[in-house]
Amino acid sequence: MRRIFSDHAYSDDRTAKSYWSQTVSDEALKRPQLTGAQTADVAVIGAGFTGLSAALALAEQGISVTVLDAGFPGWGASGRNGGFCCLGGAKASDKMLDRKHGKPARLAYRRAEADAVQHVATQLERHQIEADTHSNGETQLAHKASIQFDDDARAIEENYGVTPTLHSKQELPALGMSGHFHSAITTPVGFGLNPRKYLAGLLKAAETAGVKIFGQSPVSKIDRAQAYSLKTPQGTLAAEQLIIATNGYSSEDVPAWMAARYMPAQSSVLVTRELTDTEIASSWSSDQAAYDSRTLLHYFRLMPNRRFLFGMRGGLMSSKSAETRNKSKIRADFEAMFPAWAEVETPFYWSGMVCLSTGLTPFAGPIPEMPGAYAGFAYHGNGVAMGSYTGALLADQVLGARKLQTPKLMLQPPKRFPLGPARRALMYGIYAGAALKDL
Repeated sequence: MRRIFSDHAYSDDRTAKSYWSQTVSDEALKRPQLTGAQTADVAVIGAGFTGLSAALALAEQGISVTVLDAGFPGWGASGRNGGFCCLGGAKASDKMLDRKHGKPARLAYRRAEADAVQHVATQLERHQIEADTHSNGETQLAHKASIQFDDDARAIEENYGVTPTLHSKQELPALGMSGHFHSAITTPVGFGLNPRKYLAGLLKAAETAGVKIFGQSPVSKIDRAQAYSLKTPQGTLAAEQLIIATNGYSSEDVPAWMAARYMPAQSSVLVTRELTDTEIASSWSSDQAAYDSRTLLHYFRLMPNRRFLFGMRGGLMSSKSAETRNKSKIRADFEAMFPAWAEVETPFYWSGMVCLSTGLTPFAGPIPEMPGAYAGFAYHGNGVAMGSYTGALLADQVLGARKLQTPKLMLQPPKRFPLGPARRALMYGIYAGAALKDL
């Protein structure tokens, strides 16, 4: 496997103090290695939201499926994110989508974002997964007075067929959203959840449906003769069809087609101790999942157990010293945004990687020049909903069922980033520009 970050980016050090691992342990998710020569109708690489959702949907239709993961189910982004099941998946604006794909294609894609949220809600109910859900939609808060949400409100109505609520600065304290915010907009689609509990539920449902899942089984080579042959350290897996579901934790050579078509970017999260009623009343008491209007945004929510989760985008280096700097930066931002909690301990901190594409849209479709192979990736920080839905879309494509309509723009294979394995250098200029814009 050839990855573009250093080994530290993929080490367990980055999740050693994850709050989610306190609720669902690594041991509960670990699965045995693949050993010997095995076969399946469909092989899936990656046991996260996308891979497990695809495997579950296929197995329920009588297809034999084997899933391989380099670590354990949820080891990658699916177990490290902030637990926001919300609209999103593309970073491209409506104007960008209209210019490149046309308005009908944009509207079809935006409705798929709403379908993705509903897909997760349906899976939670159908498989009776208790995932600590909360929040009626999601609230975006203006971090400076010049930010206005009137155009956003009109776009939300057009794209999703729902009516958002605008909030003035004066209304925010009564809504439990105290802080240095100038206005807000609430979209009534989406919710917060515990991503590891959701993933553990998907894992149980998939295995109950007959899916075989193996951990500590990184795929080092993919060959194809009459079927695909996947090589792991202790075994091989032969399958007629293949799904790549590795997202920001992908390899440049598994398969080679993936090289430079994805851009991993880091995201960091901290969680407080349980807050007292007095502390909550002094700062933020809303149960809404929320984020600010910065390009390098902050996202946060008061969870049902009264711990506060706070995350941020950023961090271009991966090493122990870089992680120390990221931790200091997110703590400083937390204190700046919620000064009443400056003395509140944050015992949990972890980081992971989101994934971008050149077109700033997700991909869910067949891999050119690899008959019977499919891939899903690039959810731009919104993988809980869109990653899960992409798995369902890929399963539908494998089956040829056409029960789900994959948006046309998601079927277009992403172009490669310039600079190949050195493409992370492109992010320095992008992040610098975003930081200036956020001032």
